[in-house]
Amino acid sequence: MKLKHLFIATIICLSISGLAPAAFSADAVKIGVIDFERIMKESSAGKMNQKALNTKGMELKNKLEKEKQQLDAISQSFEKEALVLSDEKKREKERDFRNQVEDFRIKQQDYANELKNLEIKMINDMQKAVYDIANELGEKEKYTIIIEKKNAGVIYIAEPVDITDIVIKKYNDATARGN
Repeated sequence: MKLKHLFIATIICLSISGLAPAAFSADAVKIGVIDFERIMKESSAGKMNQKALNTKGMELKNKLEKEKQQLDAISQSFEKEALVLSDEKKREKERDFRNQVEDFRIKQQDYANELKNLEIKMINDMQKAVYDIANELGEKEKYTIIIEKKNAGVIYIAEPVDITDIVIKKYNDATARGN
């Protein structure tokens, strides 16, 4: 990831330095910065996504909890029966129980992957929508460059340059229209 950040920062520096002569001969350079992390937290779509993730997470957690309770009941039942079972029956029940425990672990991993994939899809969808809005805003408002605060490695920005609030408003408007 550090190489990616270095690459992005290099591209930005080259872009800005390439724009410097134009800045002296024409209009001033207009740079915009958006904070995607903040958009995810504060936009209505971001809040809806977080709520959906939390709901799905609770649903999967409840499923796992029920299965864990069943495994606990089977374990307790086996402990009670172990005294009266033959060695062969004990081994058979132990093997069945180990298989059920392994199935439970696989389900835990599958559910975690399902939740992570859902989160990635939501983030990618939000990113596309936000970048489309930023491109439109850049053209309309004549920005020279708009960068994302975290991935571009920005250390300092002047507050008036941060256009995250404008992007959140436009994203909320687009979400409300159903786009």
